[in-house]
Amino acid sequence: MRSQFARTFRTAAWLGWQVESNWADPFFFLVFSVLKPVASVLILVVMYRVVSQAGAQSPIYAYIYLGNAFYIYVAAMVAGASFAILDDREHYRTLKYLYVAPISIPVYLMGRAVAKFVIGSIAVAITLAAGVLFFKVPLNLATANWPLFILVLALGLACLTFMGISFGMWTLTIQNEPWMLGETVAAALYLFSGAIFPITILPAFLQPIGFALPMTYWLELIRRALLGPGAAAFPTLAAFSTPVLLAIMAGLTVVFGLLSVVAFRRCDFVARERGLIDVTSNF
Repeated sequence: MRSQFARTFRTAAWLGWQVESNWADPFFFLVFSVLKPVASVLILVVMYRVVSQAGAQSPIYAYIYLGNAFYIYVAAMVAGASFAILDDREHYRTLKYLYVAPISIPVYLMGRAVAKFVIGSIAVAITLAAGVLFFKVPLNLATANWPLFILVLALGLACLTFMGISFGMWTLTIQNEPWMLGETVAAALYLFSGAIFPITILPAFLQPIGFALPMTYWLELIRRALLGPGAAAFPTLAAFSTPVLLAIMAGLTVVFGLLSVVAFRRCDFVARERGLIDVTSNF
């Protein structure tokens, strides 16, 4: 069983990379991978400079920049699972064959998420490098808390993978206009997770949504790990110590892991009962 899961994961990871990277010549794919994150962050930097009239030394600048950079993972992992399901079901028409193959569908989806993680990591690395070299982000990698960063990054990616599986399986049960579901969810979470502004700016009745999201605590921990004492200038979660935030993040990861199991079983049952495994929408 363990070897079967390992083979499924490796093959799905290889397949995911082939699907993500074979649409263009390798040179143009590399250029696109570099220009896309730089262009998106350049828009954010210009907006910040024009609207706030504040310099790069303002604590909120690092807050916004790092939140935007690491939110790339959220869009890649959450929306990526939905696209993987839809690609296999409607574009390549292979999902029905995967269902009858001797593999685990959740493990397959985790493997497909590896390609999204790799591409997302490239975009994050380029964004951070551009921030340090060109946009004067006060980020000193020599003083960063790397053990905390690695632990937090792993927790966050696990949680995002569980969320991606849940939304991906939900997509499987939708027959009409399912293609934008993943991106819509990622865009909504961008607003509520404190990626580019503290969630205390939101109306009071919307703030509980932000405090219920794991990305809120994940991004805060990422900022603390990379900025050190400078992260104390961000008031949203200043009352929580780093160990408390880690405990909250770990608990939410377990919760979303359990939810992904429930979502998979329920949506898988609904898709089988309604004959949606090999259906096509409007592709």
